[in-house]
This record gives sequence, structure tokens and C-alpha cells, in this order.
Amino acid sequence: MVDAVIPSLPGRVLDVATGTAGVALQIAARSGARVTGVDLSTDMLRTGAARASQSEQADRVNLLAGSAEALPFPDESFDALSFTYLLRYVPDPAATLRELLRVLKPGGVIANLEFALPESRIWRPAWALYTRLGLPLAGLALGSREWYEVGKFLGPSISSFYRRYPLAWQVNAWREAGARDLHTRVMSLGGGLVIWGRKARRPEDGRS
Repeated sequence: MVDAVIPSLPGRVLDVATGTAGVALQIAARSGARVTGVDLSTDMLRTGAARASQSEQADRVNLLAGSAEALPFPDESFDALSFTYLLRYVPDPAATLRELLRVLKPGGVIANLEFALPESRIWRPAWALYTRLGLPLAGLALGSREWYEVGKFLGPSISSFYRRYPLAWQVNAWREAGARDLHTRVMSLGGGLVIWGRKARRPEDGRS
């Protein structure tokens, strides 16, 4: 995802669902851009702020609490935008995509990293076993009930999202929101997905 953003040499980047700022810090380090990270979780933002303060990018990374569904920025504020593991957690993914594109300048890059469902008949059952059994057990091994619940939640959450919003739907939603030149890349034996493109320079470009 970061590889899709940095070739555009952005001056200002918005990283939505920034969490502990891992992506924001990497973009800042690799592009020299000023990065604003937004997340709903103040706990994760505190951890991110501590990480940022100890990095060489401290003066170029700014973190704040906010919702992806109602971003606190004017139209066309950013040169590029990234978001990670976001659309599974919003009630209306299409509306959220429109809001993300709203704050992006025409021609700006938008890129997303998300979990995916393996298509392979071999890897899909293995993925299901890992997410339904391996992840919860790993959480228990860490000695934390919270990590167990996270592991128990993740697999069904991913499966449910793709039943409602398969990849073809997602790509079409990006186009309808105003993105063009769309690309998809499946990774991790089908368990990961990157989607990226650019905001249309003219309204009609969004349909190409």
C-alpha cells in the first residue's frame, strides 16, 4: 500500500484508521510527506503519538481522533490518502469511500490494505482453520482474554464482509465514489488485498 502512495511524491497525506501510526510513520519516512493520521481509538492514538515522538518523523506526523465517515477536513485537502482495515467496521462502505475521496485532491492517489478470502480450494480451508482455531488459540497462549476475543472475531468478520461486499462490489464502489485507474493486488496466499487508484480529475473520469 505504501508503495502505491510514495511514487506520487505527495506533500500532504491522510492516513485513515491509522491505529498506532505504523503506516503514517512509514509514509513519512519514505516520501518526506507531512502525514495526518486519523483514528477513532484514543488509546491507539496515544501509542502512535509515543512512537512518532521517538522517530525522526516526529515533526511531520500529526495524529488526531476522528471518524472516517465524517472527516474534519475541507474538500480536496490532501495529495494522497491511505486507509487500512477500515471498511469492515463502517455501516456503509460506499458512503465512507465517497467521504475519503471528498478530501483528496483530483489526481491524488488513494490506497487501501485489507484482509481477504483466499480463492484457492487448498488455501481457503487452511485459512478458515487458521482464523477460526489458530488465532483464538494464539490469543489464549498470550494469556489474554482480550486477544482470544480478537482472534475469535477476526475470521467471521472477514468472511461476513466478503459475503456482503465481494471484490467486484468493492472495485465498483471505488469507481462510483470517483476513483479511476484502479488496481488490485492479492497477497499472502489470498489472505491480503491492496486496492489503489487515483481520484478522477473530471467527473466523467470516475467511470473509466
